Amino acid sequence: MSNKKKVVIIGGGIAGLSAGIYAQRCGFQATILESHFIPGGNCTSWKRGGYLFEGGMHWLTGSNPKESLNKIWRTTGALNDSVKIHTNEPFMVYDHHGMMIRSYRDVDQTEKHWISLSPADKKEIKALCAKIRKLKNLSMPISDIKGVKVTKKARPPLSLLFSALSAIRVIKACAKISREQYANRFTHEGLREFIRASTTDKSGILPLVFTMGTLARGDGGFPEGGSLPFAERMAKTFTSLGGLLLLSTKADKVIVENKKAVGVMVGGKKMIADAVIIAADTMQIDHLFDVMPRADWLDEMRTQSQPTMCTLISLGINADLSNYPHGYYFKPQETVKLSNETYEYLSFNNYAADPVYSPKGKTALTTILEGDTYDFWKKAKAEGRYNEEKRLIADKIISALTAKIPEIAGKVEVVDVATPLTYERYCNNWKGSWMTEMRPDTSMKSYPAVIKGLDGVYFAGHRMMPPGGLPVALMSGRTAVQYLCRDTKTVFVSEEL
Repeated sequence: MSNKKKVVIIGGGIAGLSAGIYAQRCGFQATILESHFIPGGNCTSWKRGGYLFEGGMHWLTGSNPKESLNKIWRTTGALNDSVKIHTNEPFMVYDHHGMMIRSYRDVDQTEKHWISLSPADKKEIKALCAKIRKLKNLSMPISDIKGVKVTKKARPPLSLLFSALSAIRVIKACAKISREQYANRFTHEGLREFIRASTTDKSGILPLVFTMGTLARGDGGFPEGGSLPFAERMAKTFTSLGGLLLLSTKADKVIVENKKAVGVMVGGKKMIADAVIIAADTMQIDHLFDVMPRADWLDEMRTQSQPTMCTLISLGINADLSNYPHGYYFKPQETVKLSNETYEYLSFNNYAADPVYSPKGKTALTTILEGDTYDFWKKAKAEGRYNEEKRLIADKIISALTAKIPEIAGKVEVVDVATPLTYERYCNNWKGSWMTEMRPDTSMKSYPAVIKGLDGVYFAGHRMMPPGGLPVALMSGRTAVQYLCRDTKTVFVSEEL
């Protein structure tokens, strides 16, 4: 009979898989409970009518082998030498009345292209590109928590500290500028529209500058096949290490005795554990406790978190659109409205270059309509209008796209609409949200994985540091296991790649 300490992990998304893999590497016996019938959580996609529609990953921080985060992706099996990484160029194109305004991964190329379009904006273009270059060297560091013993200490390079200091100044400056204020600094109408199309009123320009900085350092590629095989590779790594992955299995309650977790109730049965890692959405875990634990950081996170939700419209088109860019943005002839949200610009992800997503000669396209439409969709469901409302918004999107790309007229053969209710149903996330909304005043600090006075319970997931996303989920799983190792006086087995 094994004398390994048992760990139960609630949630089989990227955070839960990461925690499970590191727990196994460190000598624990881990069991992951995942309520969905596939692993991956929000890192997900689905098949409809011969097409694969990407519902989670759009580009990946750490896809570049030179990035320190790449070590973690490889340790967990998400990436390996056989996984092809797509780095489409240009990364994004804004179609301004037929004039293609391009954003390249190479910031020098973007700068040159934009100045050629508008020499009058040269000073402002150079200022933007200077900001991007300062964020270019800012990558997510790998570090160890205080007090944990490790096989090999993670030492972020000193150069990263200097990059961070320089980047903080850029971040603070960008946080003070609204989207409209910044767009109006440009005289060229197309460049103003580019800024508006690639940002939001709520987020300002910071996410755009961050994204372009990530791409400028050669990161942010897209692993071929996207979310499904990505998560499956992590699940395979976990089970190959001896971990137990229980799909279609929902945790009912964390059993706490004398202020210590001793197991989990599952289907009316007690699953004994020495520790529990909660890798489910921290905004959606009250049901797991008779009395919800209290901590200042947990209260702050749950109070300040603003959900980033979306309605994802996916189209299977019987036409080869490989001559169109992967990221295609434009202003439709008529503004698209959904509930209380108005979309003056549309953006499409074009998967024609990836053979996994559609049959030969066909194309899978997706568009994300961000905004808090949860209550709208919930009411539509209750009133029996859900499917009709989905059809109406899909028709609006198809009409807008057809006006821009006439060759798809009559060739849309598959339509799929995923609402916040869809993500809530399959991923158990708060209001169906898949990230925390990044606003100019949002604090990007990391929250601790433990609650003082509650032993044996650890937290992981994309809420642990705004705005979330796959890298945060990945690192939070690793961090949770470091806390577990610290508390149990276990040596944490570091990455040896």
